[in-house]
Amino acid sequence: MPKNILITGGGGRFGRAAASALAEAGHRVFASMREPTGRNREQANALWAQGIDVLEMDVTDDVSVERGVRNILAKAGRIDVLVNNANVTAIGACDAFSADQARHLFDTNVVGAFRLSKAILPAMRRAQDGLIINIGSILGRISLPFIGLYGASKFAIEGFTDALRYEAAPFGIDVVLMQPGVDPIAMYECAQLPADRAPPSSDGLPLRSSDALFDQIMEHFKGCDGPEPTDLAMQLVTLVAADKGSRPRRIVVGPSYGIDEINLLTRRIQAGAWGALGMNGPDAPPTDGRPKS
Repeated sequence: MPKNILITGGGGRFGRAAASALAEAGHRVFASMREPTGRNREQANALWAQGIDVLEMDVTDDVSVERGVRNILAKAGRIDVLVNNANVTAIGACDAFSADQARHLFDTNVVGAFRLSKAILPAMRRAQDGLIINIGSILGRISLPFIGLYGASKFAIEGFTDALRYEAAPFGIDVVLMQPGVDPIAMYECAQLPADRAPPSSDGLPLRSSDALFDQIMEHFKGCDGPEPTDLAMQLVTLVAADKGSRPRRIVVGPSYGIDEINLLTRRIQAGAWGALGMNGPDAPPTDGRPKS
């Protein structure tokens, strides 16, 4: 059955691929981005040409989010699926970024997902149906140097997604987290560079360039069988088509670097915590990580 789908960050590498794949699967897709008639005109025109609804939305702005959701509901009557994909990265040593840069990153990656979920959940609760997909990262489970602020935002998405899943389930709403591997092209596409490009070392000598160390890490990922945007897009198509209640809580896309095991262990610990609190929480069957065939 065709669904009405809102995907944020529609102008980015993954957002464009996802919007296209979902539209080709027969769904009505609303792809949001900033400045679709300005700096993102080329990306917006490509989506418009495929029959995809493009709307201007800034996920860091309450008014913009609320206006965008109202406009979709007025046009389509409902929003069946929300894909929280808007995202910025940060490339450099943690302390080389300004507080304003860190604030912007968390406002986009974490609070932005919260804003959209908050705006859409009332309609989903009334319908007793819906699906929210948050785009996380393997960097929300493992930490690497010089991508630390970005990883911290994805750690936050892990916790937010779990809590939202528990809270939304009684209303017939599924919440799923996708954990893609690192895509070097996408990392650079939406990257913030640190305000302080060359922080001094304790002995007054400059540290080795964080860009060079980051490039070393990215070179490793380039040599791996990392996820292409089409890989994530097809996983989204499968998730949307799945029956309510049958969807996995997490999906790892690309090399897992061991986070499959972390996912399973975390879920079992959470289930134990529910039991210790005397509550009937979710159990821990092995459905986290990679979807079963």
